[in-house]
Amino acid sequence: QVQLVESGGGLVQPGGSLRLSCSASGSREAIFAMGWYRQAPGKQRELVARITSGGTTKYADSVKGRFTISGDNAKNMVYLQMNSLKPEDTAVYYCTREEHQFYWGQGTQVTVSS
Repeated sequence: QVQLVESGGGLVQPGGSLRLSCSASGSREAIFAMGWYRQAPGKQRELVARITSGGTTKYADSVKGRFTISGDNAKNMVYLQMNSLKPEDTAVYYCTREEHQFYWGQGTQVTVSS
């Protein structure tokens, strides 16, 4: 059973930075991609960023130029560096892992507020 554990969330002021980390364990299959989704109160869950096993990245338009996703396949880790944070980035952020199944972490809260 694949388990994903996120860390690094918290409270930050507008314009600040946070780095989210996600550790994957229990995987026995080839990985296609890992990523980050987020869900704000009253809104649908949305893709924030995704990185394939080959290193191809995809970002939501709202975070392009501010967020950077990176991965370490050897360590089964994925990271999300978030800069120039805005109040509208406030959400629960979920790590995902794509194999033959799609796995979700339990989420970490990011709050951007002064």
